[in-house]
Amino acid sequence: MKLADLSHGPDWVVWVVFIIFAILSAALISGHGSGLISGYNTAPKEEKAKYNEKCLCRTMGIGMALIAFFILISGIFEETLPASFVYVLIGVIVADVIIIIILGNTICRK
Repeated sequence: MKLADLSHGPDWVVWVVFIIFAILSAALISGHGSGLISGYNTAPKEEKAKYNEKCLCRTMGIGMALIAFFILISGIFEETLPASFVYVLIGVIVADVIIIIILGNTICRK
């Protein structure tokens, strides 16, 4: 069974998700997307002062770029990837999110 056999929706959804993630990760990697980080954008000024904003944006941006890369790979090779790649993709995304949270709360603190 191939990954394409599991998809029941239109293929353009994968590409739209990839484009959204790519644009958001580019904004974050540039260091100007702090308003896109949930929790940071609503934190009081005293709490924001505890974090290096540029480091936090870059950490989140690189993590999102990794997720965008895997979405791109799954979109391009949809016809040839085995169905088990979905489990690998989910595992990588969960691990990436956990690493982003840990790095955001350790190396991005002042």
